[in-house]
Amino acid sequence: MTAGLAPAGVEDASAQIGLKTQLVRFVATGALSAVVDFGLYWLLLEAAGLPVNLAKAIGFIAGTTTAYLINRRWTFNAAPSRARFIAVVVLYAVTFCVQVGINWVFYQAFDEGLWWRVPVAYVIAQGTATVINFVVQRLVIFRIR
Repeated sequence: MTAGLAPAGVEDASAQIGLKTQLVRFVATGALSAVVDFGLYWLLLEAAGLPVNLAKAIGFIAGTTTAYLINRRWTFNAAPSRARFIAVVVLYAVTFCVQVGINWVFYQAFDEGLWWRVPVAYVIAQGTATVINFVVQRLVIFRIR
């Protein structure tokens, strides 16, 4: 085994998990991670009074860390890998910008008095990032050897 790369056979186990199973596990993991992300985001925004982008950034980091750790082992059955970790960091940096940007656009687009302003902006941003994350993780990152 090369330092930072998955042991032989681990990728084969991941390939044996079907698309439907991976998708169901990814969505379940995403739901849990979204609770972490949105819960922290809302708490920091509403209760702590942090600026919207800072609150969203902290929530995103907590949620995506949760998602990566669970998806790596449960959804994609992948061993730790330096190359994979670097690829995930790059992917999450891109989806961070996409998600925070989309959240900001919709947060600003809705009137302040609307009770659903924060959750709707969050769902639109999170949905976009989720699709990007699943496709890139399934087709690229968790195939890295």
